[in-house]
Amino acid sequence: MTDPAAPTPAPAPAPAGPVKVTIDDFKKLEFRTGKVLECVPHSNADKLYVLKVDLGTETRQIVSGIRAFYQADELVGKTVVVVANLQSAMLRGIESQGMVLAASGAGTVSLLTPVREVPPGSKVS
Repeated sequence: MTDPAAPTPAPAPAPAGPVKVTIDDFKKLEFRTGKVLECVPHSNADKLYVLKVDLGTETRQIVSGIRAFYQADELVGKTVVVVANLQSAMLRGIESQGMVLAASGAGTVSLLTPVREVPPGSKVS
C-alpha cells in the first residue's frame, strides 16, 4: 500500500539532444574535396579501408569504416569530402590523417560527393 503523503518521484530527465556549436566552432573545421587514388582493405580490421586521397597540394592516408558498403574498386577515382584539419589518429595500428564524410541511415552509408566535378583540394563551405 502506498503512503498518500509520500513525495512523488521526480520524472526522469529528458534525453539531451545534440550539442549545439557556435558559428565560430564550425569555422574551425576545414572541409576539402579529395580524389581517392587508392583503396585497400585494412590489414587488421574487417570494417575499415585505408584510402590514399589527393587533396590538391598533398596526398593523405585516411582510414574509413565504409568497407561493408563499398567495393574498393568503386571508390578509386571518386571525389569525396574530407575534414582536412582533423588531428591524426591511429586506427587499429594505421595512422588516419583526416576523415571522409558520409551520410548514414536506413541500414546504408553514402559518401558525400560533389554533384559537379571540382579539383582536388577545393574548399567546401
